[in-house]
Amino acid sequence: MSHDRLLKWRDEFPILSKCNYLINNSLGAMPKGVYDSLKHYADMWAEHGVSAWGEEWYELNGVVGNKIAPLMGAKPDTVLVHQNASIANSILFGALDFSDTKRNKVVITDMDFPSDVYVLRSWLPDHMQIHMVKTDDGISIDTQKILDAIDETTRLVSISHVLFRSAYIMPAREIVEKAHSVGAQVVFNGYHSVGIIPVDVTDLNVDFYIGGVLKWMCGGTGGVFMYVRPDLLTTLKPKVTGWMSHKSPFSFDIENLEWREDNYRLMNGTPGIASLQAIQPGVEIITQVGVDNIREKSIRQTSHLIDLAENAGYEVISPRDIDRRGGHVTVNPPESYAVSRELIARNIKIDYRENAGIRIAPHFYNTDDEVREVINTIGEILDDGSWKRHKESRDFVT
Repeated sequence: MSHDRLLKWRDEFPILSKCNYLINNSLGAMPKGVYDSLKHYADMWAEHGVSAWGEEWYELNGVVGNKIAPLMGAKPDTVLVHQNASIANSILFGALDFSDTKRNKVVITDMDFPSDVYVLRSWLPDHMQIHMVKTDDGISIDTQKILDAIDETTRLVSISHVLFRSAYIMPAREIVEKAHSVGAQVVFNGYHSVGIIPVDVTDLNVDFYIGGVLKWMCGGTGGVFMYVRPDLLTTLKPKVTGWMSHKSPFSFDIENLEWREDNYRLMNGTPGIASLQAIQPGVEIITQVGVDNIREKSIRQTSHLIDLAENAGYEVISPRDIDRRGGHVTVNPPESYAVSRELIARNIKIDYRENAGIRIAPHFYNTDDEVREVINTIGEILDDGSWKRHKESRDFVT
């Protein structure tokens, strides 16, 4: 523990002194700097009123986007922040041209986050068909199956970069290369990737990338980032739009909408300034710590988790291959749901996902002792029968 140089950051996260916080793939711990950033928001509003727009607020989305961009290998002024992934997906899907009836296929997987699929289906014209590539093992997607699904009839590949149940890292480069070779485009969901594994959207040459600061970037809610490859910006015609995407928003021209040619083309209405302020401390800390350092520690701790779980006889629903494993490990002991509720009752923060198990997600500020504690406590819960008091109930939030 004394040799872990990343633990010097623990004091920046108040919740770590109160519990064993191992659910960073769902909601990262709040940096204490958020108190100051939200006070700054309140001070700006209180002191400047409407003048805060000219002082800071109008350009804030782009400023925050440029803080996120280096963490995903994006060039400046290519990332914007939206309220949630469903809105960001709607902006993108609504802006894409699906008119070519010969390109009527969209490729997804059955391991993608359901909300992404809900939004996609709602935006596709009737002639479009969804091709769902299914998992064989509940952990991964066979690479050849997904590459074979991408053909000359494919318009879009819309999939997760890292799968939310198992933390399996999809073969992003191969997918992009195959899609581009047949004239298709790719959008990745990066909620479980940016901030915990190295990501370089420029090097990947991916068309679109949508993720969030909620989890591994410790940025809280209301911070979804959308990257569009710069050369594609002016090809997009957003249906989810608004006055901030206008070239001259303060001309208030009710007859004509002339879209901007930069990334503000994909803006819409007034953004949530409080969220944009709260996002920044976490993003700044991740930048200082360095994703490569975070990844190195993550590999070590998730490998240790897997060893401990397997030694205890628990099923592991995550890849053993470190090059294919993201930041969390899904463990499926007997009575997995009830055990997860008792872990939470004992102040060990994890979560449960149906058809998978208990997700355990240490971050750079977690100790090795905390990693060992969660597996040891699962054993205690199974041995003492305390899981039984959760057997008949089912929490809405898991």
